[in-house]
Amino acid sequence: MTKIVSPQVAFSGLLAQVQQIAPEIVNQNGQFLNLLEARWQEPGTPRPVTSPIDGTPLGALPMLDHATAQRAVVFAKREAGSWAAVELDERRAQVQKCLALLRTHAELIGKLLMWEIGKTYKAGFTDIDRAIEGVHWYVDNIEGLLGSRTPLGLVSNIASWNYPMSVLLHAVLVQALCGNAVIAKTPTDGGFISLSLVFALARRCGLPVTLVSGSGGELSEVLVRHKAVDCLSFVGGRYNGRVIADALTQHQKRYMLEMEGVNTYGIWDYTDWKSLGEQLKKGYDYGKQRCTAYVRFVVERRLFPQFLDTYTQAIGSLAVGNPTLVDHATDALPNLDFGPVINKAQAMALDQLHADALKTGAIPIYEGQLDERLFLPGQDRAAYRAPRALVGLTRQSELYFKEPFGPLDSIVLVDRVDELVGEMNISNGALVASLASDDAAWASRTAQEVRAFKVGINQLRSRGDRDEVFGGLGESWKGAFVGGALLVEAVTAGDKPLLGNFGSATLLPVAG
Repeated sequence: MTKIVSPQVAFSGLLAQVQQIAPEIVNQNGQFLNLLEARWQEPGTPRPVTSPIDGTPLGALPMLDHATAQRAVVFAKREAGSWAAVELDERRAQVQKCLALLRTHAELIGKLLMWEIGKTYKAGFTDIDRAIEGVHWYVDNIEGLLGSRTPLGLVSNIASWNYPMSVLLHAVLVQALCGNAVIAKTPTDGGFISLSLVFALARRCGLPVTLVSGSGGELSEVLVRHKAVDCLSFVGGRYNGRVIADALTQHQKRYMLEMEGVNTYGIWDYTDWKSLGEQLKKGYDYGKQRCTAYVRFVVERRLFPQFLDTYTQAIGSLAVGNPTLVDHATDALPNLDFGPVINKAQAMALDQLHADALKTGAIPIYEGQLDERLFLPGQDRAAYRAPRALVGLTRQSELYFKEPFGPLDSIVLVDRVDELVGEMNISNGALVASLASDDAAWASRTAQEVRAFKVGINQLRSRGDRDEVFGGLGESWKGAFVGGALLVEAVTAGDKPLLGNFGSATLLPVAG
């Protein structure tokens, strides 16, 4: 049956809606602007951006230089003082007004995320919906969460592109609710249009938010080290996180650095393969472009035939294709599991990891194929990769120690429990891990030896939000933990010791 791009998700139509709702985010020439000094200005040096879906031009990031970014930080710091003096009831009312506007435009934002970062419509809508619902909880409970705590001042945010709403926007709105002024850097790999729209709505509601675009080389010095910045929230790769952590050791300021780790699923003395198959499918959400994605499976050798059968059936049922396609006859979106990775460069990086693993002795056990029916004829597919899996990686392979951040799994076979634990701990700390075993008591005991912040027993673990603490062990996290009350504590001052991973200690008392 003929596949077409629905007019409801065509990018030109979405862009027209954005410019109608928030005309201030572009200049008279249609160039996107930065939000600094309480107004949209400064087109900077335009950097063209294309969609991972099919290479469609989306516009241009307005890349700023160091001096202009410094202006933004200095002004934002001045706003912090006046915003902190606003009564909590008024701050709460303004955040509530912003949430109402976000809900009005949630469908548009979800569709923009398809084009900008390759999410399926369901995943894009879920991202903005979780942000709205999550912040609502803080609005309803902020008095008890704050108590006598006071704002820090200016909070700087540098986040990856994969969850611009449920991670970045969510954090920004909670930080503002707590009485802080906020500055955020647009991820250079995607999401700048949807973020510009939501920041325009937030600014209209009186929230002291600033949004700037630029390269890490130009902006990191300002957004991390500038004396006006009182707190840094970072979500990204381990290399950049380490550089930032090193810089912050020379400055007395609050920080939360969420970094990557190799999240591992260990399987020992296990028979519930149906449940594992369901988990494997669920774990492929957004093509494993998540900090909590499970990309390494450590399997008891005698169970490998059953695991392989379960894995190939589960992963073989996944549909990978163009998220914007609809069925011309039923006008219903295809039931895609995921679309492209973030860009062609990342797709090629995955290919290189795969090729390197093969050269160093790994064995390919699964190589998925893209389904022609889930693409437009002749469309650019440079950013699409079907799932692949390898077994028998050697330590000479880069993938052995690296999170691929995409649909590429590795399987390690072991014969002893101590081997299993050792292979689960190869990345010096992870955000999540899981153990599957018919002996739940054994799994719970063994979980104590796994170097991950959250360890699931016969289930996947996720980032979570308000219901439980979230952080990381080892090199996967540095600074204050978040989640629930801890997110509020991370961006406010008080006498209570701060819970976190600060290297030599897990408790850091921070006053004023």
